[in-house]
Amino acid sequence: MWIAAAVLSAFFAGVTSILAKCGFRHTDSDVATALRTVVVLAFSWLMVLVAGSAGSLSSLSGRSLLFLILSGLATGASWICYFKALSIGDVNKVVPVDKSSTVLTVLLAILVFHETANLPVKLAGTALLLVGALLMVERKPSASSASQGLSWLPWAVGSAVFAALTSILAKVGISGVESNLGTAIRTGVVLVMAWGIVFLRGKQHQVRTIDRREAGFIALSGVATGASWLCYYYAIQHGVVSVVVPIDKMSILVSVGFSRVFLGERLSRRAALGLGLMAAGALAMAIFA
Repeated sequence: MWIAAAVLSAFFAGVTSILAKCGFRHTDSDVATALRTVVVLAFSWLMVLVAGSAGSLSSLSGRSLLFLILSGLATGASWICYFKALSIGDVNKVVPVDKSSTVLTVLLAILVFHETANLPVKLAGTALLLVGALLMVERKPSASSASQGLSWLPWAVGSAVFAALTSILAKVGISGVESNLGTAIRTGVVLVMAWGIVFLRGKQHQVRTIDRREAGFIALSGVATGASWLCYYYAIQHGVVSVVVPIDKMSILVSVGFSRVFLGERLSRRAALGLGLMAAGALAMAIFA
């Protein structure tokens, strides 16, 4: 069951990237991220009510709450970096770097949770993911990012590092906690962090001027994110981190496919080879590890 949840998480995460890119054409990335978080929070608590797990909030241990909060902070930092990168770089370039967080996540899972089963396969898979990500990062100008050079890259790297920390912290925090409730608590932390950034940077007035069409895409990306998170943290809770994460990162196939159809972003031969290596690495880890 947790494998199916990981696959659904990958699909919704891939859709999120495209919807977010459509919503960030003229909207500031910090503002858009904060608005998305409102949607994700509402979606998460709706699922808590449906699952009937709200009553267990009072019995949450201090340790679980601490790690869920830390995971939420890491998520917020990852989001801020990721959507800033998306706002100035191509999806085909940003997503591979972000998905390379799998490498760090698997290594941390091996060290922290001692997930050493089929270790050679996991290490080989992470190597393929890393090489594939490097091949997909090209300094090839496009209509949307020609003037930005590689200014998106530090943001994408930051996104990957914080995303890896998110998975590890969440695995600890969500132990013994209903996954929907854990997701909702984490999202509340992200909400505070996201809006704090908006107000600290004096961008709150921009909310009133957002284009309605872009607002619609931002809302849809929030729903997709909420669905992805609920599936992902269910899989994290019931499955093996070093297997769940590679499956989730297969969302890159969805992102690249949709970016080609809806955004007209083409892959070069080198980038296509990198994508193939990343897919092969993730698939090998999902099947054999």
